[in-house]
Parts: sequence; structure tokens; C-alpha cells
Amino acid sequence: MRAVLAFLAVIFMLGAPVAGQTQLWQSQSVQTQPAQTLSAIARLDASASSLSDKGRGVVLRLAISQPVPWRVRVLDNPPRLILDTREVDFSQIIDMTRDADRVADLRAGVFRPGWSRLVLELTGPYGVAGAGMTTENGATMIDVTLAPIDAAEFALLAAKPEPEAWVPPKPADLPKITPRGVGPLVVVLDPGHGGLDPGAERDGLREADLMLTFAREFKEVLQRSGNALVILTRDDDVFVPLEARISIARAAGAHVLLSLHADALAEGDASGATLYTLSDEASDAATRTLAERHDRDDLLAGVDLTEQDDLIANVLMDMARTENAPRVDRLAEALKTSIKAEGLRMHRRPIQSGGFSVLKSPDIPSLLIELGFLSSARDLARLTDPAWRARMAGALQTGLAQWADTEAALAGVGGAGVPKP
Repeated sequence: MRAVLAFLAVIFMLGAPVAGQTQLWQSQSVQTQPAQTLSAIARLDASASSLSDKGRGVVLRLAISQPVPWRVRVLDNPPRLILDTREVDFSQIIDMTRDADRVADLRAGVFRPGWSRLVLELTGPYGVAGAGMTTENGATMIDVTLAPIDAAEFALLAAKPEPEAWVPPKPADLPKITPRGVGPLVVVLDPGHGGLDPGAERDGLREADLMLTFAREFKEVLQRSGNALVILTRDDDVFVPLEARISIARAAGAHVLLSLHADALAEGDASGATLYTLSDEASDAATRTLAERHDRDDLLAGVDLTEQDDLIANVLMDMARTENAPRVDRLAEALKTSIKAEGLRMHRRPIQSGGFSVLKSPDIPSLLIELGFLSSARDLARLTDPAWRARMAGALQTGLAQWADTEAALAGVGGAGVPKP
């Protein structure tokens, strides 16, 4: 079903250019700069995107891998359209179909942390006649139509100052709890492993593939609930560094990060779903083994504290973790309760702790969920059963909803809190 994602689009036709446009990909120039490394929320599908003249105007169609917040505006000297988005990998824009004589140049890149910018340099004054984001069958399209306008009218639009209500926030400034009804619950799902790191393997099946399948199905369940924005740290068989997974969650303004795994243990007969929270020391030998396998980088939770000395940085993170820890504990309890209520098998110790790097963000409630263990034949059979996966996805959705209600009640300000999925 086709639905306009109005809650994602903030559309302005304003002035005041933002300084510091760096590392741009020049799509219509002979020389191109190499695509920079970034932890993009979404990727451009160049084969399904286009830029063309139409009638007296211009039509821009961008196909991206998933919805992102965005806006458009115009600037002058020279006249140009600016499209800002939450971080989109535009590196393939050079391959996009272009048949627009009214566009003198097309370029894209990252203009500030967490934000991408697409610039259409125009041959004359064109205003935004229409702009919208739609999704259909899992595909997301941004459509912008430009029409010729009077030069004086264009100059007035381009000269308008940036409204104080819309200042592109730094990732660290994003709110972690929003009032119910104001915005969606932002859930980042992290399918473990991928690419050169297949994870656990058994009988020709790979943990990376099984978790990506479950993440895609779980995403659909959450988004059908009507009040959830779900972002995957990967939507393909690619390797995403641990630091980038946290950065993606932060750039998305995540209310919660769930890292999905199905590991294998060389010793013992562990089986059943297990929820892991962060601890300084692993809770048992098995947890230590898993933490060592996932902890490939020594990182500072993806937080930019480069301008602070070590003492201040440690104090700030300790304060954030102290405040965040009870929310994580309530999240784990809510998910455990909903999984058990669905009659799904859990480990004999359903909530454990470990030093997993992907859980180290001090202010985003984060859990690592072992849906099962590939070393268990029973768990493997469950993970490959679509009916079981649907039940587990439904149970997790219920748990998230109950957790959101609890956080809203604890906030105690007119029902404000984490939006219910």
C-alpha cells in the first residue's frame, strides 16, 4: 500500500547556506572524488533513480533503501536546489540516469555528521512545485518537482533565513524519548555479522543470513504497528564495523538498539532465547566467550567527546549509563515477559550480561538478543521455521510496546515518553 511518510519530511524553501560542504561526489564532472567511508542509514539505488526535464520544469526521483528524515529548499547565486537527508550514501549518484538540460551540475556528499546533502545547480530560477516521500512494497522514493518561477520570487525564497525551529541536530543532540503522538518509536535492529564475518555456521546455514532474515521480518511487524520507524544497520550481506553500528543508531536518533544473534557454543548445551545487557565483566564463561568474539574494537560507545579530557568524558558517560541502566533493565524484563507469555523457549538464565561493544552506547537502551544457538539442533530448527520467527517477532513487538508504556508512565508529563510501537 502506498503511503506518504509525512512525519519524515520537513520541507522548506529557504536561504542561508550551510558552510562546510566537504567531500562531494561530482556526478557531472569528469573528475570524481572517491566515495568516503560512512555509516549511512540508507543507500541510493541509482538504477531506479532519475533526473529529467519535464514540460517546463525538472523532476528528481531518488530511490533509497529505507525512509529517512529529509527537507528541501532553494538557494541563490547560483540558483540551486538543496536536499538534506539523514545520512544517505550517495556515492552511486554518478550512475543515475540524467536527462536534464536545466540542471547545470549535480553533486552530493556529507555536509555535517549524520547529514547528507544533494545539490542541483540550476540554469535558472525554479521553485519547488511538489515534494514527497512514498513507500511501496518496501521501496522508498523521494520525488521533487521543480517549476519555473519569477526571478524576484526565487530571490525572496532563497533569501529567507533558516528558521530556528529547524536546525540540523548533531547526532549526540537527538532526543532519546519523545512525547507520545509527536513522533515514532525509532528502533534500530542490528543483524549480527555479515560480509566477511559470517558468524556461526551449521549445516550450510550462516548466522549472518538467519539474522538478516529475522531482522527484515521483525521490521515489517514493527512498522505495521503504525508508530515505529525501524532502521537496519545492514540490509545486505555486508560487513558493518561495530563502531559504525552504534553510529547508525545515534544518527537515527534511536530510542532503542536491538542486536540480533544466534551464536554457537563449543561446550555445553545452551538453547533458547537469551537477553544480554552490558556489564563490565562477563557474567559467566559462556558470556565471556561471546563477548570476546563480538568485541573487536576498543571504542568509546560511538560518542564524540574529542573536545573533552579523559576525566570529564568518563564522568559524562558514567552519568549517562547510570541514568540509562534502569531503562535497559526494564526493557530486558519486558521482553522476557512477552517471550515467555508467547510460550517460546528461553535459556534457563534468560537475562545475562556481558561486555559486548555493540551495547556500549551510554544513553541508548541496548540489548543483544541471542534468538537461539546454532549449536542446538532444536534452536536451529526454530530459527528456520517462519511460523516460529513470526511468533518471536510478535512477542518482541509486544514487549517493546509494554516497555514504551512503562517509560511513558515514569516520565509522568502528560503521558510523554517513548512512543508506543
